[in-house]
This record gives sequence, C-alpha cells and structure tokens, in this order.
Amino acid sequence: MKLIFSPRCLEYGFPSHPENPERLRQAYEFLKPYYSFIEPREAEESELLLVHSKEYVEIIRREEFYDPDTPAYPNIYKYALLSAGAAIIAAKQNCFSLMRPPGHHAGRNGLALGAPTLGFCYFNNIAIATRKLGKKVLILDIDAHHGNGTQEIFQGDPNVIYISLHTKGIYPGTGLKSEGNCYNFPLPWGTGDEEYLSTLEKALKGIDLSGVEIVGVSAGFDTLRGDLGGLSLSEGCFRKIGKIIRELNLPTFFILEGGYRNLGKCIFEFLRGFEGET
Repeated sequence: MKLIFSPRCLEYGFPSHPENPERLRQAYEFLKPYYSFIEPREAEESELLLVHSKEYVEIIRREEFYDPDTPAYPNIYKYALLSAGAAIIAAKQNCFSLMRPPGHHAGRNGLALGAPTLGFCYFNNIAIATRKLGKKVLILDIDAHHGNGTQEIFQGDPNVIYISLHTKGIYPGTGLKSEGNCYNFPLPWGTGDEEYLSTLEKALKGIDLSGVEIVGVSAGFDTLRGDLGGLSLSEGCFRKIGKIIRELNLPTFFILEGGYRNLGKCIFEFLRGFEGET
C-alpha cells in the first residue's frame, strides 16, 4: 500500500483550529518508517466540475466566502486542488490519500443538506475521484460525522452506493435515516468497539452490493475514544475495521477525512488490518 502526501498541505492553518497542519505532520512522521509515499498532483477545474457547480468553484478560487469553521486561507484553492488531485490518484492506484483539506461535507454548491458550515471541507475529494473513475462504486464513510455533501452529490445515482456510520446528533445533524442508494447508520453517543463492528458488518452484509467494482473509503478517525466525534472506539478497533473492508475482496482506495487525536497510530492500525496483519 502506497500513501499519497505532499508537505504543501501543511502550509496553511491556525494552531487553535482542530483541522490544523500539526495533526497531519505527526501522522506523516509516524507512518513514514512503514510506508512509501508518492506525490499528488493538482486536480483540473474540469475534474472539480464533475461534482461542483462552476459558481462554487469560482467562490473558492477567489477566496470570496466567510465560514468560521472553514476559513478562506490565502491560496486555499491551490491546497484544495492538491487534495482533490491526490484523491483521483488514490482511486486509480488503490492508495491512501494522506492529505488535507478533507472533503465529505462539501456539496455541489458547498453547503449541503442544510449544514451551517462547510465543516473544514472545500471540495468533495472522494466524490470527485468517484465520478472520475466512471465505475460502480461503494463509498463507505467511517468518519464520525455524516458525509452530507457526499450524500447530496450522489443521492439517486445508480452507479454509487453510499454507506455511512456516524454519531447521531452531532454536526451536521443529517443522516438520520436511509434514503434510496444512501444508507445511514446513526450511532448513539459513546458507542464502543463491539456495537460499531456489529453495525458495520450488518450494513455490508445487508445491502445489495452486486455490480460494485471498487470501494472508496472516506477514512475518518474521529471515532476514536476522546476525539471530536462522540464515539468510543479503541485504536485496535481500526485494525478490525480494516479487516472487515478487506473481506469485501474488492479494489479499494482511501481518502482521509477527520481524526484529531493519535491519527498516525489509528491509520497504521487500520491499514494493517486491511493488509491482512493480525
């Protein structure tokens, strides 16, 4: 498994913001002895327009927006392009994109499904990569927060199945029920390893995945006990989650979403499980 990373994604942010460069710098340093890395490329505008409106892309390009959670950092358009481009490479090469900013809250026109903010996201990386593939894709979202932007973009799309396990009642307040091809599994605050793994297995076994050619994982790790997501998973649980995904026996790619505590170790456990380490 190769990881995609560029130090350019560490060049923006505020130290007091949860989605800051230090979280990813520490993860990179933790993972560097174990994995090889490849450089990303910037996404092209035509690739952004596969899922986003031209008007929204222009707003981000011109930095003409105000969002308390998702600031208009200088040159954020370029950083967001790089993260989206990394997702495209990850989908083509079955890699893990260790990049920021994340993406699953960004809808076609930015704000999605009534969310109050963009939730640290500018462009929807996994959605762009999925559309670029042109295949039937299962998107499995394991971030603690519902991927409202991803659901909005793919609602009713026959080529995408979206499954999300997330904490009920936290930002963005969506994903309380399943709708068509979007299957949502809201979990109570404090859910631990056993209930989470049981829900994930039931979801994957109970939904018709026939015809799926590839799996894209919105890989959020804020489900860790003590992180921002309100769940209570152990680090070891991520190895078991990786193993369950491996057992789908399908090509798989991974796009980093959230995770603000012990991120490197959580990713390590997850990838070891996916790679078949016990």
